[in-house]
Amino acid sequence: MNPMPALEPPLKQLRLSGILDSMEVRNKQAIEDGLSHVEFLAMLIQDEVARREQKKFSLRVRRAGFRSEKTLESFDFSYNPSVNKALILDLATCRFLEEKAPVLIVGPCGTGKSHTAQALGHATARNGYEVLFTPIGKLLGMLQCSASITLGH
Repeated sequence: MNPMPALEPPLKQLRLSGILDSMEVRNKQAIEDGLSHVEFLAMLIQDEVARREQKKFSLRVRRAGFRSEKTLESFDFSYNPSVNKALILDLATCRFLEEKAPVLIVGPCGTGKSHTAQALGHATARNGYEVLFTPIGKLLGMLQCSASITLGH
């Protein structure tokens, strides 16, 4: 008897349908490795947690409005040796958010400011924070529009 068809409706009702995606593979793994029922269940739950975390991360990245897929892993620190790699990696821990410390990235054109900002945004989203990436021109335009609306009343 294959219990998976009987499990589908209650798993969907409990919003655990991600377990259905990994159940067959994990069941085979449990049989091959001689895992206990608890170990099998733990793997299914870990898969569901990982799936949900990935889904949340993807949503945070989509909402952030990044212009491209820039990450710290793809950042070439040798391109601009004046960029303080240790500082950027420290910022990626998001400690500055916990300390409520402002971060301002400035410099001449072509030095990697946008890449750095988006890469830090990705790291911040990976750490569970909501992020919004807005180029300075757009931000100033939004502020100008907001100020004129406020002053118009």
